[in-house]
Amino acid sequence: MASKKSPKSVSRPHSSGNSLIPWLGLATIVILLDQVSKITITKLFAYGETLAVTGFFNLMLVYNKGAAFSFLAAESGWQRYLFTAIGLIAAAYITFLLKRHSSQKLFCWALSLIMGGALGNVIDRLLYGHVIDFLDFHYQELYHFPAFNIADSAITIGAALFILDELRRVRK
Repeated sequence: MASKKSPKSVSRPHSSGNSLIPWLGLATIVILLDQVSKITITKLFAYGETLAVTGFFNLMLVYNKGAAFSFLAAESGWQRYLFTAIGLIAAAYITFLLKRHSSQKLFCWALSLIMGGALGNVIDRLLYGHVIDFLDFHYQELYHFPAFNIADSAITIGAALFILDELRRVRK
């Protein structure tokens, strides 16, 4: 008579309950929100067109061939490949960190937002050769903060959460 294995004897892969899936899901949501917003703005606005929303905020379609604050934007085009490579390498390293530290919630929130934002901008560089920016904050029309997008916002929020996580870790 053949013996049946009891449910306790079935071997299962070791799992600590930590998963990479929620963190990749969060990064995917950031990418989707970023890309939908950019597609929408490019359908509704011509390049350089501005819509005043408040006394300190405009929607304005502009392109950035560089990095943050248009760093290296005036170069001949090689920067597109450099920033694309940096974004892809960063995403791969962040995936490694997310897998390794998936139970550290604030740390993983920070990394997921940064990765989603980086990949959102990488997609722009691959598809268009530049990043689409459209959020324009200003003071009395005299001082304009450089235009940015949802991907940039996610990177900034992620960086702030990363700093907060590090400060909390140092206190312990």
